[in-house]
Amino acid sequence: MRLSLSARLDRWLAPAPGGARAGFLKTTSYAHRGLHGDGLIENSRAAALAAIAAGHGIECDVQAAADGEAFVFHDAVLDRLTGERGALADRTPAALAAIRLTGTDETLPRLTELLDLIGGRATLLIEVKARNAQVGRLCRSVLDALLGYEGVAAVMSFNPEVGHWFAVNAPGVVRGLVMTEEKDHGWRGRLRRHAALWRAKPDFLAYDVRDLPSRFAAAQRARGLPLLTWTVRSDAARQIAVAHADAIIYERPVAG
Repeated sequence: MRLSLSARLDRWLAPAPGGARAGFLKTTSYAHRGLHGDGLIENSRAAALAAIAAGHGIECDVQAAADGEAFVFHDAVLDRLTGERGALADRTPAALAAIRLTGTDETLPRLTELLDLIGGRATLLIEVKARNAQVGRLCRSVLDALLGYEGVAAVMSFNPEVGHWFAVNAPGVVRGLVMTEEKDHGWRGRLRRHAALWRAKPDFLAYDVRDLPSRFAAAQRARGLPLLTWTVRSDAARQIAVAHADAIIYERPVAG
């Protein structure tokens, strides 16, 4: 069977990893931003510990402080989950480390603190939230945090420049590309997906469950990229995920 031009380019520009490199990602389910809910705040230490207690992996987000240091937090601004307002990137690490998550005694964790807390007890997916201008400093901070870490971890991002940075500067770190087809259909969307793939050269994909089944995702999975899917929040979504992906990134009450 003859391969299409895009399929040939995929194999050439973004070759699939060997099975041993990223296969570990298929062996567990991942609690999205930790196992939050029921009074536990997303991306908190308590949510990470709850995921560990459930025997699952952890997905977390990191944003860059003013100097580029990686803090575990999803939003670019502090408003939703803290008593502070404004951009996280405008604050120094010392200032961020003093800010409490709303309704808790917890402060915003540095990535280094989360790694120390997990201590290799769960597989960790680190979603790097970086605009292009932040990529170098934030990726360097993530890499520095991972140096010497004895647990199992992988990085991923919507931004293909993050995957590209790790491919060039730290090829030993397993890297993934987060993707959605929402509002990005048609030939332009397909071209953007392939271009992102070629730039990031990922070892795995983390795909929007609302897009499954996806011709693009299925083609990448078939040629050897593990396919994770997010965010699974219902039994119906879980059934789709089981049929079309290798592992789920979920929120309560769904478990894998």
